[in-house]
Amino acid sequence: MSQAAPRSKPTSKPTSTAHTAGPVHANPLTPTTTPSTEPPLARPIAVIDIGATAIRMAIAEIDQQGQVRILDRLVQPVQLGRDTFYARKLSRKSIEQVVSILDQYQRVLSEYGITNTDDIRVVATSAVREASNQLAFIDRIFIETGLEIQPVDEAEINRITYMGITPQLLPNPTLANSKTMILEVGGGSTEVLVVRSGNVLASKSFRLGSLRMQQSTELARTSAHQRRAMLENLINRTIPQMGEYTRPGTPLNMIAIGGDIRFAARLINSNAATLADDPPPAPAGTLSQISVADLEDLADDVLQLSAEAIVKRYQTTFVQAQTLGPALLAYVRFAKHIKLTELYVSDMNLRDGLLRDIASQGTWSDEFRNQIVRSALSLGRRFQMDEMHARTVAELAKKLFVQLSGEHKLGGRHEVLLYVASLLHEVGMLINTRSHHKHTLYIIKNSEIFGLSKTELLQVGLIARYYRRASPQASHTEYMALDRDRRIVVSKLAAILRLASALDDTRTGRVRDVVCEVTSKQLLMTLPGIQDVSIEQVAIKQLSGLFRDVFGLTVVLRNSDQ
Repeated sequence: MSQAAPRSKPTSKPTSTAHTAGPVHANPLTPTTTPSTEPPLARPIAVIDIGATAIRMAIAEIDQQGQVRILDRLVQPVQLGRDTFYARKLSRKSIEQVVSILDQYQRVLSEYGITNTDDIRVVATSAVREASNQLAFIDRIFIETGLEIQPVDEAEINRITYMGITPQLLPNPTLANSKTMILEVGGGSTEVLVVRSGNVLASKSFRLGSLRMQQSTELARTSAHQRRAMLENLINRTIPQMGEYTRPGTPLNMIAIGGDIRFAARLINSNAATLADDPPPAPAGTLSQISVADLEDLADDVLQLSAEAIVKRYQTTFVQAQTLGPALLAYVRFAKHIKLTELYVSDMNLRDGLLRDIASQGTWSDEFRNQIVRSALSLGRRFQMDEMHARTVAELAKKLFVQLSGEHKLGGRHEVLLYVASLLHEVGMLINTRSHHKHTLYIIKNSEIFGLSKTELLQVGLIARYYRRASPQASHTEYMALDRDRRIVVSKLAAILRLASALDDTRTGRVRDVVCEVTSKQLLMTLPGIQDVSIEQVAIKQLSGLFRDVFGLTVVLRNSDQ
């Protein structure tokens, strides 16, 4: 694992993990002939992951078919998690260290011809996300480097993990058709995905990170045995929260991801080159198997040593040495909880998922959309929704969205948000039929739907909240918490949802189709195959006010023979 020490205003760049011969490497993209005037066959891009214990960068190129080829990987240790998890604030020293590291990384990127910040995606996880001075940190980095940092929440991490791990699951018959848990113990949190046959059964995030665990035992002046007992107690308190899919006795495979488990697998297996932390370029789909007994032996050894002794024995960084023992113990306890004797270790990391996300141009595939809908249906069923009505409204909302694209000018992701909001627009009825739209907002924004971020969940909740009664107002706290663009999206989609709900006012599902025609002042709707639409006309009259206010069109529902 090759690294370079951070420094201020460097004259050379950090060592790449893909080039170990020296701190400087030649630019592999430097042309040796006259540059072609034809468009490039591959687009160079980079992703940077600002984590609790390290800042990692992956440089890749994406061809015209959307295939990703890794060119380089770099890693620099940091102590951001120690700042945030102790003091809830990033120190000035840490902020300037990040500035220095990103400055070094930009020097490397310039050698690859990556100078446009649109080709660089920078994300930050829990250490930045939970810091009280998060905004000041983000602004400082932008002012100094021009890079825009995107704090990603747990839902986004699970989505990116799913995108990255899927290519490794599908070619493996053992994993493709069986229930598999993907587990990552990071510095600040533990992420769990349970999948089967490509379908996400559960996704959870726990505030159980290796650095958090290490800090919780650091001040206790106890023996190694007592520290281990404290760590096991922290882990064992989390395991029951994993849910029904990970109960003892449930047939389950495990794929472990993360820098600490890759480092452990490198020590346990002879195939060190493909399993090092941020390994050199390797064929996609690299999975290794290690025994839980071997992993436990290694965890036992590490937990007996001081951080200095771990650095000396295992040739790792001091930052990783501090968290290695707690992380490995967590993997062991999770594996033993589900009665495993072996587990898989993946070379996949967050950067791989980010690169695949960029390659897909940020669009959600049909399969990924289906995963979101399945998760939403699971939530709705827990709250005993009227599923026939919910599905009918969702399908009608989808038809309206497609036909009114010229009016709302929104994209495919917004269609998914509308569909999910339509499915869940009445889940608050379980709490109370009075003001159930407000209860619906509370339920949705405080739930987890796989693939949707906290902001997207809030948007979905607000769309559902405004399907009846009051329109969005400045006095509504949750609505005003969104920026202007997202507020406009909520208003547009809520207006469409109201029309879809009105079309199934009978709650019989008799309306299956709708045809729209937009004139200069009206939206004319007809319902093919339905002669008497008097009930729906009354409902449309009651619920079309928001649509008129947002789009400036009066809604008219006509009989099919008109």
